[in-house]
Amino acid sequence: MKRLPAPAGAGQEAGAAVPVASRLRFGAVTAGLLVALAAAVLAALALGSVRIPPREVVAALLPGAEPSPFRTIVLDVRLPRVLLGVVVGAGLGVVGTVLQALVRNRLADPFLLGISSGASTGAVLVLVLGIGTTTAVALPAGAFAGSLAAFLLVYGLARHGGGMTGTRLVLAGVTISYVFTALTTLVLVASSRPEHFREALYWSLGGLGSARWDSVWLPTVVVGLTLPLLLALARPLDLLLVGEEGATVLGLDVARFRAAAFVLVSLVTAVLVAASGAVGFIGLMVPHAARMLVGAAHRALLPVAALGGAVALVVADLAARTVAAPQDVPVGVLTAIIGGPLFLWLMRRRSVDGTEGAPA
Repeated sequence: MKRLPAPAGAGQEAGAAVPVASRLRFGAVTAGLLVALAAAVLAALALGSVRIPPREVVAALLPGAEPSPFRTIVLDVRLPRVLLGVVVGAGLGVVGTVLQALVRNRLADPFLLGISSGASTGAVLVLVLGIGTTTAVALPAGAFAGSLAAFLLVYGLARHGGGMTGTRLVLAGVTISYVFTALTTLVLVASSRPEHFREALYWSLGGLGSARWDSVWLPTVVVGLTLPLLLALARPLDLLLVGEEGATVLGLDVARFRAAAFVLVSLVTAVLVAASGAVGFIGLMVPHAARMLVGAAHRALLPVAALGGAVALVVADLAARTVAAPQDVPVGVLTAIIGGPLFLWLMRRRSVDGTEGAPA
């Protein structure tokens, strides 16, 4: 019988089977990203319509510091926004990496599942109907309800008529995305208040401007609890790299694993979209950048994707609120402007390398 090629990182024990050079490279990349994240957080807390010296930022973060206008700006305005950027960026980076492995397509992203469209529909319904709009949690709650409905529909369609496969997930996600996008447009057209269009557009483009302490805790807790679970999926994700038949021969129950991972990824994406809106291209591009740095083995790839996503979104949000200050540009606009050309370059590079259509 023809021997199946072992996927990158599959079957490796922690530390022992990993080449020393790979471990050193992973350590160097991780250290560099941690330094970059610390610098990005400090810059995001210091820069804005009011520039705060870095020394004052550090002083404001220290417990027992004297009350001051700088301390209020740092702790009550900028820190929740920066924390949300770290959480959402890290979540999207990991979710995008896992999803690309699940559907074996490196051009997939977290919004491929239609969850973003469902969240937009839920948020728009809250805006148009005025349901609890005086509370800080009304819009995220509506977005989460819509994304959960989209997830249930995609899950049901993907499992209907046979086992869940990557192709079924993609087709179901695209179908549900179109349906919910049409519903969102219908609700806005039926609305008699034109300001709903502006609010819905800003939310659907993604942004961190609404971050407050009472709305940051939920995505922080969810990502903090689920990221270790997603990181623990490294070996079965590596097995999927050889294909469904090969993964089955190597001992993986592909259908059950894919269904469980899809549920987890969908719920995390729903929480992230409910908190920040639809911030595109982070979950698509960060996994590619991470692979260029540490390779395709998920044991190293997933942590690097988490740190890279956090850095990317914090920097993008800093640019979004400073590039046209005092106007706050939706961060999804900037990620699309930057991510679009990078995506085209990536497609061209894959075509030149002869890897067009290659699985994740």
